This record gives sequence, structure tokens and C-alpha cells, in this order.
Amino acid sequence: MTTTRALPGLTHDDPSVRLRAALTAGTTPDPADVGTLVDRCATEPDFSVREMLTWALTRHAPAATVPALLVEVRSEIPQARSQALHTLSKIGDRQAWPAITPALLADPDDEVARSAWRAAVVLVPEGEEPTLAVGLARQLGRGPRETRLSLSRALIALGEAMLPALDTATRHPDPEVRAHALATETLWRDPEAGFEFAIEAAKRVVALGGEGPGGGTEGR
Repeated sequence: MTTTRALPGLTHDDPSVRLRAALTAGTTPDPADVGTLVDRCATEPDFSVREMLTWALTRHAPAATVPALLVEVRSEIPQARSQALHTLSKIGDRQAWPAITPALLADPDDEVARSAWRAAVVLVPEGEEPTLAVGLARQLGRGPRETRLSLSRALIALGEAMLPALDTATRHPDPEVRAHALATETLWRDPEAGFEFAIEAAKRVVALGGEGPGGGTEGR
């Protein structure tokens, strides 16, 4: 089966057929297929198939995929934005960095924002990490557990560059922001602590009006 003949399978009712079609598209990459693969990312309902679509796109030359994905990053469809950002993070071409705007980091859709955070820490140019950390820290306290954990991981991935922004957030007037910042600090110091433990411990510290172990992140 050729890549061209496999592509119609991307719209089949059976997700296993769609998965095989995406696999074939990546196994025998053809630049002519990039547009079809990118378009399908915006509507594909199955997570495993979306992951295979992303893999297939990473098998193509960035010169063919990145421009198409940058268009999707500005789509009105949240899944299109999210999957495009996810794929850009896997490709890792830093020419895509200008597309990671403050608006995307604060996207109202949690999945889009999480994808933007992950892409940002992969694509950020050397020296821009502190500025990115400030932008990420503005999202502390946002969303449910998975969203907060994603943000903590993104901040931690920036290394020491995120410490000043995190320290400022530990004194934020919103207790949810302070707790999230303190939990992130705990995970920075002890990656084995576990997010649930870190959050609960941070909430207790905030309730008691403290700054947490270490009294903030300054001096680390």
C-alpha cells in the first residue's frame, strides 16, 4: 500500500484503520501528504491516532511541516491549536519560537495552554528562559490538577532561570497562586515528592501564612 492510497483511511470509521493510515504516512513520508495529515490533526477524535499523526509529521522535513503547523497554531479550533503545538514541540525546530505568544501561553482552553507550555520550554532560545518563566508564572493557580502539574513541570524544565519568577509568585495575594508556586518549589527541590503531597503541604503552609520550607526560592 502506498502512502497516497493509505491517506483516505484517515477518515475511516474504525480508529485502527486510521492508525494504520497514519503509520503508513510516516513510514513512507511524502511532502504532498503534509497538508492532509495536519488537517486531520484538527478533527481526529482518538488520542492514539493523533499521536501517530504527530509521529508521521515528525518523519517529514521541518521545511514542509513547520509552516503548515504555524498556520494551525492560529486556528479557531482548539484541538487544531493544541495538536499543532504538540507536534512543534516534537519537531523541536526553534524557528517556530515566535509563534509561542503570550496569548497562547494564556489560552482559555486548558489543553491548548498545556501544549503551549510544553512547546515553549522546548523551543525557547538560549537567554530567553527568564522571560518565559515570567509568562508561565502568570498561569500559576490555574485549572485542575493535571493543568497545574503540567505548568509545574514546564517551569521546572526551565531550570534555575525560573526561580526569580517562582519566588515572586510565592508572595502573590491569591492563595491558590501561592500554593501552586510553593508546590512547584517543592518539586524543584525534591522531584520524588509527588505533586499531590506537594500541593497539600503547600496549601497548609499558605493557610498558616508561611512561605514554605526554605522561605521562598531566593538564594538557591
